[in-house]
Amino acid sequence: MAAGDAGRRGTRTTTAAVMVPAVALSSGKPMPRVGFGTATATLGQAEGHAGVTDAVLRAIDAGYRHLDTAAVYNAEAALGDAVAQAIRAGTIASRDEVYVTSKLWIADAHPGRVLPALQKTLQNLRMEYVDLYLIHYPVSLRPTEGEAAGSAVVVKKNLVAMDMKGVWEEMEECHRRGLARAIGVSNFACKKLEHLLSFARIPPAANQVEVHPYCRQNKLRELCREKGIQLCAYSPLGATGTPWANTSVMDSPVLKQIAQDRGKTVAQVIISLFVIKSTR
Repeated sequence: MAAGDAGRRGTRTTTAAVMVPAVALSSGKPMPRVGFGTATATLGQAEGHAGVTDAVLRAIDAGYRHLDTAAVYNAEAALGDAVAQAIRAGTIASRDEVYVTSKLWIADAHPGRVLPALQKTLQNLRMEYVDLYLIHYPVSLRPTEGEAAGSAVVVKKNLVAMDMKGVWEEMEECHRRGLARAIGVSNFACKKLEHLLSFARIPPAANQVEVHPYCRQNKLRELCREKGIQLCAYSPLGATGTPWANTSVMDSPVLKQIAQDRGKTVAQVIISLFVIKSTR
């Protein structure tokens, strides 16, 4: 999966949908290989609900059918509004034409809080199910008095080890109830993933992690391939706040030369090599 950047607001032009190849997961319906991410919803903070809705509508108009969000992004309601508007406009025929991923925030990564968290997500989206529900990080945030479950403010002293078995059992229950057609994880390295697999009755269908030319994730990719887990790439064009943030992926001389030789953009080369081909 590639997280897309939101376009500027203004008049939208509907284009013919581009057919994006899909990949079969161990459960749930096939997942489009390229998706539109709403994490830049800091979008939500910068432009508000209407700005996120407009950005997602632009993505749907352009042909995106995989829409990625999370409780902590504060973009679920806006994404749901965009899907509803796209249905009314006839851009898509029904909710089933889009693939929606959301994530369990660490404040709710505790036994007894997983199902209510997903129900809140579905209420925000105004949908009966998500196609893929992920544990956002392999840690939990210690509940504190007055804390908002979706708060993006994480104080390190309040991070605690996750009761992974208890949390995963509730993720499996969400799957059994049909509220999440597939379940998985995000930001899980090999050790955490192997621990989860040691007791999971329903193995994770996907692991969403940072993948780009400066963060290849070779060992993790091989483990996921061996275990039948789809590796999903976020920030394939580079990310902020990571060890690679000071190195611009898009400015790579090697990638620029490859793009020039093939008459493509650097972004097209990265998506092709590190998302479409290398994540499987």
